[in-house]
Amino acid sequence: MTGLGRIGRLVRGSARAGLVLLAVAGIGRADATERRSDPVPKSLGPVTRRVVATETREKPGTILISTAARTLDFVVAPGKVARYSIGVAKDGFVWTGTVRVGGKAEWPEWRPPAEMRQRDPRLPEMMPAGPYNPLGARAIYLFKGQRDTLYRIHGTNDAPSIGGFVSSGCFRMTNADVLELYSEVRIGAKGIVE
Repeated sequence: MTGLGRIGRLVRGSARAGLVLLAVAGIGRADATERRSDPVPKSLGPVTRRVVATETREKPGTILISTAARTLDFVVAPGKVARYSIGVAKDGFVWTGTVRVGGKAEWPEWRPPAEMRQRDPRLPEMMPAGPYNPLGARAIYLFKGQRDTLYRIHGTNDAPSIGGFVSSGCFRMTNADVLELYSEVRIGAKGIVE
């Protein structure tokens, strides 16, 4: 087991722990892939969560995503959701449908799909977890039936991208927000993308 793995298990679980791991994950990682001159992010980004009343017939635990509004609602009680600001897909990558949470990962590796690597050959086959990984602190994997859609709800180390049309189909949250959602959402939870 690497030192990073041991440290990760010791400090996981809180927003502050996530910040510590962000800093630790950067030690030696840049040397393993390439030298980076930009600084390691020192913040998990803003907390955008607010509880709002809404009309929904969906049961608690359901995720509702509005691409147009760039929001993710997590149903917490009948008529009440926790609403987060998110980054959504760019033109040409927008999709809609009903999915389910098929998996979750803490400090995930990122493996860009082949289609994405064809569009940008500079992308690596795999990017290790850490402060430069575009999936951030947590990833929630969206499935259609038993099939991984390859779309994720994930954190980002680029907090200014939240609220924008920025991805190839995934949904970005600040690391602070995704840490919270990750702890509440369950495998098998329904997701509706509009």
